Amino acid sequence: MKKNYLGLAWLAALAFFMQTLDATILNTALPAVAQSLHESPLNMQLAVISYALSVALFIPLSAWLADGFGTLNVFRFSLSVFVLGSVGCAMATDLNTLVLFRIIQGFGGALMTPVVRLTMLQAIPKNQLIHAWNLAAVAGLLGPILGPILGGWLVTYATWHWIFLINIPIGLAGIAYASWQMPNFRKQRGKLDFLGFGLFASGLVGITLGLDLINNQHVAWGWSVALFCLGVSGFALYVRHAKHHSTPLLSLQVFRVRTFHLGLLSNLALRLCGSSVPFLLPLLFQLQFHFSPDKVGWLLAPIALSSIFTKSFVTPLLRHLGYRHTLMLSAVGILGAVASMAWLNEHSSLWTMVILFAIYGTFMSILFTAINTLTISDLDEQHLSSGSTLLSVTQQLGIGLGIAVASMLLSLYHHAFQLQNAPLQSAFNATFITCAAFGLLLLWLSSRLKPTDGAHLVK
Repeated sequence: MKKNYLGLAWLAALAFFMQTLDATILNTALPAVAQSLHESPLNMQLAVISYALSVALFIPLSAWLADGFGTLNVFRFSLSVFVLGSVGCAMATDLNTLVLFRIIQGFGGALMTPVVRLTMLQAIPKNQLIHAWNLAAVAGLLGPILGPILGGWLVTYATWHWIFLINIPIGLAGIAYASWQMPNFRKQRGKLDFLGFGLFASGLVGITLGLDLINNQHVAWGWSVALFCLGVSGFALYVRHAKHHSTPLLSLQVFRVRTFHLGLLSNLALRLCGSSVPFLLPLLFQLQFHFSPDKVGWLLAPIALSSIFTKSFVTPLLRHLGYRHTLMLSAVGILGAVASMAWLNEHSSLWTMVILFAIYGTFMSILFTAINTLTISDLDEQHLSSGSTLLSVTQQLGIGLGIAVASMLLSLYHHAFQLQNAPLQSAFNATFITCAAFGLLLLWLSSRLKPTDGAHLVK
């Protein structure tokens, strides 16, 4: 059993690492990719959004596929799809092709982590599970550190294509190792809610792409608004459908739990406030400050390093202050950190940037840990699976929405300031301040919690 536990833990580590690495490695390379594809760097956000959106879209299918085809088969399939998507991304000669293969990558990434997590829950004894998760989590935390650094280094000393090609040996090694270590669990599965999946998908895609395309010069404004309205309608129809379906794709019963719906909304508010920062900073540094990509990668490292360091004192902090006060104070902290980035310029000292980014990473880490644990803390065993899946979907959707909103704001401000002959940095500054304002929504949501909420989690 020990061998099986270690093998599955390493497979989970590989899945976490690949998913988090690929979610961050492109950020520092966007200007170089844009130049190669003859696109404006300010129009490259869809290459990032499409991956997060694809992951959010296909996560609900992971358990159903694993039950029917076996955990080993689906895991190897997911790695194969991820590698195929990576090859396609590296061969892309235009933005549309890159986005298509990023979607394929996201499909593979959506299945990898949930399937290996499901296998661990079935194969590893409860008393060993925490050790397996800790081992896997370390690799997941390494991805956001190495992603920007590796992306910047490869762009500077090789070509941007290598940020995707490095997935090939990792993925192939994972397929071979899974064949040796991973059991192929199957069980009886119910009928998939295809109508619910279609409605849910239309909601995700419509809202995110509608926001992203509003300022696209090649798409009429009316079509973007229509697409956004289609997304809202898709979600509304899904809610109606789920209420009358015996086994919906995602059960809405969990929304009756107060801490769950407050936690889910807080997760979205946090993403709108802070998730655009790793996307905006590399563009600002390279387009306005003219920093090299490898320097940008190292500058972003304090964000992930501070996040890892913060994990060690989040629980004592929550025990001392409680969830409500911790979230409210951290909401003020993240609001201030994001807003402060509007005052960065090419003459800002290295230590100023390192300290500011470390503060940002610290508050993001506290908020992620507190919100995620609180969201599912009061769910019973019957609704835990649906709640966890909805939380994972919301996290990925929030990344896409956060970048889409920030990109829309940046484009609007850039157009407005161009009329006044103001520099591009003015648009970035206004975007940071506007994104920071979403922290007020997070603060209000946190204030709606009761002082006793989450107390049983830190006893």
